[in-house]
Amino acid sequence: MEKQFVTIGDGCRIAYRLEGPEGAPVLLLSNSLGTDMGMWDPQIAAWTAHHRVLRYDSRGHGDSDSPAGAYSIDRLGRDAVELLDALGIEQVDFCGLSKGGMVGQWLGHRAPERMRRIVLANTAAYMGPPSGWQGRIDGVLANGMAPLTEASIARWFTPDFPARAPEPVEFIRTMLLANNPQGYAGCCAAIRDMDQRVTAPLIAAPVLVIAGEQDPSTSVEDGAFLANSVQDGRLVTLDAAHLSNVEQPEDFARAVSAFLTA
Repeated sequence: MEKQFVTIGDGCRIAYRLEGPEGAPVLLLSNSLGTDMGMWDPQIAAWTAHHRVLRYDSRGHGDSDSPAGAYSIDRLGRDAVELLDALGIEQVDFCGLSKGGMVGQWLGHRAPERMRRIVLANTAAYMGPPSGWQGRIDGVLANGMAPLTEASIARWFTPDFPARAPEPVEFIRTMLLANNPQGYAGCCAAIRDMDQRVTAPLIAAPVLVIAGEQDPSTSVEDGAFLANSVQDGRLVTLDAAHLSNVEQPEDFARAVSAFLTA
């Protein structure tokens, strides 16, 4: 189906798709930094068997608007809540990867009444130091997306995966290059300023944390911290780097489905 749009409180237009059987529980998906809702394509067929799947392009990504300036995790979280409000959806299951998982952490403690079960994939409660993110912001605003694209691909996939599976890697590379540098930088600022370590114990909903055993960005240790800090957490690891849902699509889909339908 074609993307649809809602305009939220601050005037930002958010693109979304709603797929799957009407009347089924809703699963909200939130994309990683540098991608868009298309990153979830490998899982949609499996998940629409048991959920109505709502995915959206995060502010600053895909076909959503990219307002100028720094964003915050609070702003990105409220985008998700306002999307649910606009569509009249009271409660959802949630799955987010990387930045999307950071949004999920925020929703877990700031909008707990909207969350049933939460999947936090390849993410962390804190990703310091802030200086590293500021360097990335400065670089992308000065030079665009191209210089950081290959470094991102190298972190996101295990070394032999691009040769084994060139099509999904090229799909992700195209997404990265299509990013609005202003929107990408705005989301980098949200991660730069984020520290959700102290609020993780406030998350009461059941949580599945998925970590990539070869993820250099958000480690298994980062995942274990979250799984051990929330009130009802469990950890699954996959043989993958950062974009584990792209590198291990079937295993990722099965782990999420088993948790959501338990």
